[in-house]
Amino acid sequence: MRVLGIETSCDETGVAIYDTEAGIVADELHSQIALHAQYGGVVPELASRDHVRKTIPLINKVLEKSGLSKKDIDGIAYTKGPGLLGALLVGSSVGRALAYAWDVPAVGVHHMEGHLLAPMLEENPPAFPFVALLVSGGHTQLISVGGIGQYELLGESIDDAAGEAFDKTAKMMGLGYPGGPALAKLAESGNADQFRLPRPMTDRPGLDFSFSGLKTAALTAWQQSDQSEQTQANLAYAFQEAVVETIAIKCRRALEQTKMQTLVIAGGVSANKHLRARLTEVVKKYDANVYYPRLEFCTDNGAMIAYAGCQRLLVGQQQDLDFSATARWSIDTLPSV
Repeated sequence: MRVLGIETSCDETGVAIYDTEAGIVADELHSQIALHAQYGGVVPELASRDHVRKTIPLINKVLEKSGLSKKDIDGIAYTKGPGLLGALLVGSSVGRALAYAWDVPAVGVHHMEGHLLAPMLEENPPAFPFVALLVSGGHTQLISVGGIGQYELLGESIDDAAGEAFDKTAKMMGLGYPGGPALAKLAESGNADQFRLPRPMTDRPGLDFSFSGLKTAALTAWQQSDQSEQTQANLAYAFQEAVVETIAIKCRRALEQTKMQTLVIAGGVSANKHLRARLTEVVKKYDANVYYPRLEFCTDNGAMIAYAGCQRLLVGQQQDLDFSATARWSIDTLPSV
């Protein structure tokens, strides 16, 4: 089965084709970073308009790149939610309309399920069951995964997600947009001598996260400092260390609570090298294994949507003609496969 995947949940237009025998045969991504940089963040209306401009050309490009035609596509998967409603409607309407025109089934995919299943695209995929850490700009969640659609939410952020906290902290330090990767890069030249930031919600039981207070602590430290280049690097180091250590503590608790031996990390922040190194240390202590998607599949992409959609199309799940987009959508409400 060959499935065309379309991702338009936020500020990246991703299109890919997944083949159940050959894997990902074509993958294209358009980033809107340059478009939103002057505003210091994503402008929803501009994001939607750019998806309108880019989605069809990218579909044509992956078809050409793969050497396939519309007659070779057996199904279409598109991101139904969660995300920016206008952006989601672009991919949903294009995907559902093409499926109708090409006479193939379509399915709306949960964006975070796409991230969760992205490691399945690797040569050595994880086996069920496992604990998944979904860590991105909009979500920080720990999930017990028994199979596709068998999700139990163990904990999540009660305010800012980790990626959101990275971006906001970077912005208040003058690092521009997107701030998260810039802050992580700057942290490489920092040291631990100057700042010590709190590890929020680690002094109490449970698996929920909170990064809003950490962001405030970083702002206070920055405002009271000399704001030199080295101080900026030191604060970036301290902030990243606080986020990573907090996540590591929660992942350790999740492994202890579930007694599972596999940890899957996905989402944009899973590309953070320091986080990967720390979580590798965590799983070693429990004789467990950790899995990540390749770097290009950590951020939003069409490949993960094509794969996730394919798994649901294979068991007959599909979208009716009266499609919809869902800005907020809990992953633990999905049907199992």
